[in-house]
Amino acid sequence: MSTFRLPDLGEGLQDAEIVSWHVAPGDHVVADQPLLAVETAKAVVEIPSPQSGIIAQLHGEAGDVVPIGAPLVEFGGEDRADRGAVVGELPAAKPARKSAEPAQKTVLAKPVSGGVKAVPAVRAQARKLGVDLAQVSGTGPGGAITSDDVRKAAEKEASGARIERLRGVRRAMAQNMVRSGAEVVPATVNDEADVDHWGDHEDATVRLARAITEACTAEPALNAWYDGAASERWLHAKLDLGIAMDTPDGLFVPTLRDVGGRDDDDLRRGLEAMKRDVRARSVPPEELRGQTFTLSNFGMIGGRHVSLVIVPPQVAILGAGRFYQRYVPVDGKPQAHRMMPLSLTFDHRVVAGAEAARFMAAVVASLER
Repeated sequence: MSTFRLPDLGEGLQDAEIVSWHVAPGDHVVADQPLLAVETAKAVVEIPSPQSGIIAQLHGEAGDVVPIGAPLVEFGGEDRADRGAVVGELPAAKPARKSAEPAQKTVLAKPVSGGVKAVPAVRAQARKLGVDLAQVSGTGPGGAITSDDVRKAAEKEASGARIERLRGVRRAMAQNMVRSGAEVVPATVNDEADVDHWGDHEDATVRLARAITEACTAEPALNAWYDGAASERWLHAKLDLGIAMDTPDGLFVPTLRDVGGRDDDDLRRGLEAMKRDVRARSVPPEELRGQTFTLSNFGMIGGRHVSLVIVPPQVAILGAGRFYQRYVPVDGKPQAHRMMPLSLTFDHRVVAGAEAARFMAAVVASLER
């Protein structure tokens, strides 16, 4: 027997969710044949077989979240070495030390009908609240159902709410937001650009990408990554722009590479390809990482100004709000002009307020040109 473990999929991921298996026990597979699909932070990835052989056992089912390095497949045969985990083999568990004192014993609730573990007081509470213990997941020792578990189950039932476990894109989004909240010190500056001179068919996203490129040249401090643990700032020579895209499944942020080195037509083709990939959920994993700056054109949906969330190691994100009309003086007379509201959120640990203001001024100047 040999064991294939979930490999390191990059992006700093600690785990992945199994979407579907392509093989079953008893199947003969060849090297590089797809074994299963897993969902990582915003991408579905096919994992190939590291060898040829007979599938002896599968670990995990669709919907299970599996940590990196955990067993996925057992292969039959003579080769007994673990295969496939880029993260390396997991160390064998060390034998427990002998203690001079007797170990304390944990008294577990005895199972009731159906194998449910709950003490009599908890069972009585469940009967009083009308909770079916068979439908409750226990959080106590050995999976025993606690009084708090029963109370929460009763509250869920009374609320009438539909309870959903966060998966895939929304799970990754939640993890990124927690990380941002723990690490980043955000500050936001707002402004607006007079774009009344734009034509009816102007591509706002391309214009914004161009403006961000010019602003990064004027103020490189915002096209950067920050490693807080090492207290190091990485200043990037080119702009790899993350484009926030809304979907029913959650937020995707694919990367438009080397924006400054491409013409407008090439950028438009790149944006259309990104949209197709996002709709088909076929974005290559490498295109969902490595952003040096992010653009959120949320005004296509609604809203003017917002305090955006930075995903480390990036240090800034620009948001464009919904166009609106504002009267401006022209030759001493008021005229209604079309305005684009802008919001720049930056990590104040490494970006000074003056640097952010100069960056915003460069963005506005480019859009108004």
